[in-house]
Formats: sequence, C-alpha cells, structure tokens
Amino acid sequence: MDVRPPTLERIETSGIAVWTDTALRESGIVIAFSERGGGVSSTPYESLNLAAHVGDTPVTVDANRRLFLRSLGLEPLTGRLITAEQVHGMASTLVGHPDAGHGAFALGGKPPIPRCDALLTREADLPLLLCFADCVPVVLVAPGPVIAVVHAGWRGALAGIAAQSVSRLGEVSLSNEGAITAYVGPHIQGCHYEVCDEILSQFVNTFGTVARAESGGLDLGFVVAASLRSAGVDPCNIVSLGACTAEMTDRFFSHRAEAGLTGRHGALACILS
Repeated sequence: MDVRPPTLERIETSGIAVWTDTALRESGIVIAFSERGGGVSSTPYESLNLAAHVGDTPVTVDANRRLFLRSLGLEPLTGRLITAEQVHGMASTLVGHPDAGHGAFALGGKPPIPRCDALLTREADLPLLLCFADCVPVVLVAPGPVIAVVHAGWRGALAGIAAQSVSRLGEVSLSNEGAITAYVGPHIQGCHYEVCDEILSQFVNTFGTVARAESGGLDLGFVVAASLRSAGVDPCNIVSLGACTAEMTDRFFSHRAEAGLTGRHGALACILS
C-alpha cells in the first residue's frame, strides 16, 4: 500500500453523500463517513439513519444500510456487514470471516459484536460500521492492509481509545505506528459541547488546557488528535473533516442539538478482495 497523506472529499451518489478518500480505493480500501440525507427514515430519524437501537423501524434501517453500501459499490457485501454494541468503553475486537454478518441487519440475523467500541480486521469483504451522533468517529488504515473503525465518546476519548486502537492496529499489522493513517469524521465541536467542571478538569489534567475550547466547552476533536499523535501517528497522516454535528443538523445527526431523539450517521471501512 502506498504511503501518502490522507484526504477527504464529498461524493454524492443517488442522493446519498459520503466523505471518503477516493485515492485510497486504488489501494483496495474503502472508507466513508455518511451524511444523513438520501435515506427512507421518517422524522425524527430523517433520513439515512443507520442505527438499529434508536427506535427507528428495523426494516427502514436495513433499507438505509443497503442504500449506503450501494452508494459505495458495496451492496453485494450487505449480508457481511459487521456492527457493534457500542457502550462508550475501551474494548476493541479483531474480526474475521466467521464474524461476517454480525449486526448486519436490524431485523433478525446475527447480533452485533457485544460491548465493543472499536472494530478491526485484516480480512477482505468485511465492511465494518459504527454509528454516531456527536461522538468522534475515527477510521484507521495500516499497511497489510489492516483497518479499524473507532467510536470515541468523552469516556473513550479520556481513556485513550484512539491511542489504544493505533497500538492494536500496529500489533495486528506488524507495522510501525508512523505508517498508520487516520481519518476523523464529523463530531460535536467545543463551542457546542459543554460538560461539567469535573469532567473538563480530567481532560485538562490529561491533555492540557487546549482541551478546553475558547467557548469553555470540551474540544473532543483536539483530544482525539492528541491521542493519535501520542500513539505515534504522524500528524501529516491525520485528516479531520472538521464538521460540527451540532451546527450542521441538515447534514449530520446530533444527539445534543436534537434533544436526544435522532438517528445516527456512520463510519465505515472495508478491504476489497
């Protein structure tokens, strides 16, 4: 796999917009962050809700996942999709072909990978999908190739799930962490993310005063980027979309801005055969 700085660009297919690194596909890897438009869910999940746990109709969620995969040219792999029971923890799971289809469908099928906030694989044709609505999505790509999708809420970010995932990816790929590329997707920005003084103090003590945004809120994006760098990822190999979910509810879901009743956009990665 060629080593080059990662990029993100917006691509729209049949009304579904994703942010992806188009050049990465030439290396046999698809990564994508979805937007919320182009799906079939009704309010308050309008419209490309990819999560099965928020109260949306299961058949609608399954239709949205198929549409999302179709927009990426991955529809034949719908039944091999792998999702996780995200619990804002630190657990990561290396999945392989026996895990294909776990959590693929909201309506029946195998259950999601239990209690897991980071999925990794070195196997082809296993799309990995985690869902978000303010927390920080991270996709990691290592030589091999080996890929990971990481869910970093404030608990996971404080505990260093991004750094831990980089280390795990390095172990699995037998590569130096400096060769890993990181894509950071849409998340809530510090100007909209007020937390209590106790939580903010923990972040400041761990990551320094820059964890506190100018507004006084918590800058989760900075924290995750700092965690990636501390694990050895070259800053030139980190790209962030920089979109605030709370400000851009026309494009992304926001748990905080939408009073806790909303859908979820996704972060996906897949190695192609």
